[in-house]
Amino acid sequence: MTPSGAETAESAYLSPEQLYIGAFVMLELAWFKHSFTLNHFKVCSQDQLNALLALELPLYKYDPLRSDPAPCSIAASSAQAATALTPIAQRDPALLLQRRVRQRRDSVERVQRAFSKATAVIKNMNKNLLSRPKETLQELGLLVDEMVLVFLSSPDATLHVMGEKTGSDDVYTHCLNVAILSMMMAKDMGIGPQDARELCLGALLHDIGLNDIPYHIVKRPPAEASQAELNFRATHVERGLAIGKKVGLSAQALAILAQHHEFADGSGYPKGIQREAMTPGALVVSLVNYYDELCNPTDASKSLTPHEALSYMFAHCRPKFELRALQLLIRCLGVHPPGSIVQLSNASVAVVTSVNPQKPLRPWVLVYDASVPKDEALMLNLETEPDLQILKSIRPVLLSPKVAAYLDPRKRVTYFFDGGNTASNGATA
Repeated sequence: MTPSGAETAESAYLSPEQLYIGAFVMLELAWFKHSFTLNHFKVCSQDQLNALLALELPLYKYDPLRSDPAPCSIAASSAQAATALTPIAQRDPALLLQRRVRQRRDSVERVQRAFSKATAVIKNMNKNLLSRPKETLQELGLLVDEMVLVFLSSPDATLHVMGEKTGSDDVYTHCLNVAILSMMMAKDMGIGPQDARELCLGALLHDIGLNDIPYHIVKRPPAEASQAELNFRATHVERGLAIGKKVGLSAQALAILAQHHEFADGSGYPKGIQREAMTPGALVVSLVNYYDELCNPTDASKSLTPHEALSYMFAHCRPKFELRALQLLIRCLGVHPPGSIVQLSNASVAVVTSVNPQKPLRPWVLVYDASVPKDEALMLNLETEPDLQILKSIRPVLLSPKVAAYLDPRKRVTYFFDGGNTASNGATA
């Protein structure tokens, strides 16, 4: 039997306590916010049940007609269950604080899982774009559509910095960074949904031509490469453009592939064109691509912190970029972008873990405290801590080994996003 009253579309939900093996669930989450292959499936094992419960949804939509009969012990009405879902934490301040800390950690873990799924999509793109272009672009399109939805529709879209365990130095991670940062800017640049989709697709594919360049040349630091090798590496622009045409990319996306190393002042390559000849999407990607290469160069010893990279670009590189776009990148990332090590006004040292581009001066930080285990480190939302300020950025090399091990300064600064609740109605797998 099914829970009383659960047969109608309006009440086809189960509380976490009612969820059972045999229920046919229909997750109302974006594809990248869970670890399941599909959004609609029958729960077949305790492991699947545990993974569903770990999502901590207040209610789980399900199809009674495709579900096995529910055990009698949980056959209570869904309406009653929803009414009864009044967490004890809402009545006890101490439990409420614990719940908020747990929710924050769960949010970080969810974003890390989503990042892993997204990088798998990019890996697949690099591997199969030419052999299976239609299927590969369709899969890539799901990721693109979610990013467009989140960054153009959600005022609460949050940018997270990934830990070293989830980051990578491969080209697909760079492309994902560039796409995410480009989409972060799209709304304020006045780019509409369809143009934003082409911007995102072009950003994800902008370095696809590197697949035609031997890996040892791609990964060789410029200071160690011969001029012939540098010239050969630069041909990835034309090679990528040829691949893009072959798989049928739009003119907007192709322009990004062709112009992502051009600059507004004409000092870029391969054509040396100026701002007037560049498309709006290419102006954004050229800017973001330059920023990410400063943070994540081939030679890791030359890397700048996010704060240093933005400061350097504003002080020394303004002619290369459209000024409005550069100012917007700085505003969206904040003076202390995710990944920055900072000193707080209470003398604590912390790492900026995420930022809402709409409220960049009040990011989330993880605070160093020698008396607290690293796995239980305090996470603070500075938006809710008005008396606490960020005083300055700190170079990671100035940290003691103990503090560095705790705060885990990233050798590579890799970003991913969380759209809050907006993406819950997005694409499904």
